[in-house]
Amino acid sequence: MDEFLGRWLETVQFACEVQSVISMRLMRLTEGGPQAAAEAHQMVVEKLEALADAEVAMLRSLYDGEDLAVATERAYAPVRRRVQANHDRLMKAKA
Repeated sequence: MDEFLGRWLETVQFACEVQSVISMRLMRLTEGGPQAAAEAHQMVVEKLEALADAEVAMLRSLYDGEDLAVATERAYAPVRRRVQANHDRLMKAKA
């Protein structure tokens, strides 16, 4: 039960951070100007890098003989780190 609750709380926290990043980025984009263009470019680059990092992590995990659940967790980790870093960066810029 504790593991389930921990995973559930992690999921809720991740969902809230994702929504927060989306909201802050949309606000930055609607302001226009050089910051908006830089943010839009960064979003595209980050998505491609996160996808590549997740794919490498999953394939490496499967190659090492780990099961699909472990490989999925390994693929999630780089995406999670990027969302958290964006959340922290955008919150700092907002203050």
